[in-house]
Amino acid sequence: MGTTKSEDFTVKDNKISKYAKALAHPARVAILQLLIKKQACVCGDIVEELPLSQSTVSQHLKELKEAGLIKGDIDGAKICYCIDEKEWVIAKEYLNALFVSYSSKTKCC
Repeated sequence: MGTTKSEDFTVKDNKISKYAKALAHPARVAILQLLIKKQACVCGDIVEELPLSQSTVSQHLKELKEAGLIKGDIDGAKICYCIDEKEWVIAKEYLNALFVSYSSKTKCC
């Protein structure tokens, strides 16, 4: 398997890539929307809301957490998940900057 050469790109480019990967599955988008709506959830609550097994939800939560978009606090035997506000602001800034950088003034193909 080849290397990704991610070290050849900027920190910002790598972060945008992480956010995009985390957002690249509809289940993860649904989880984020649920966390935004409810402010915080334990995994079991998310499982009740989505047509996914507990193990699948846990895997999606892991991806979102690795991207930095959510965080989890241990509450007894449960983990309570919520949006990571600091990282959310950075993600919003980076993704907005990418999209607004496009100018339709140029002709394509």
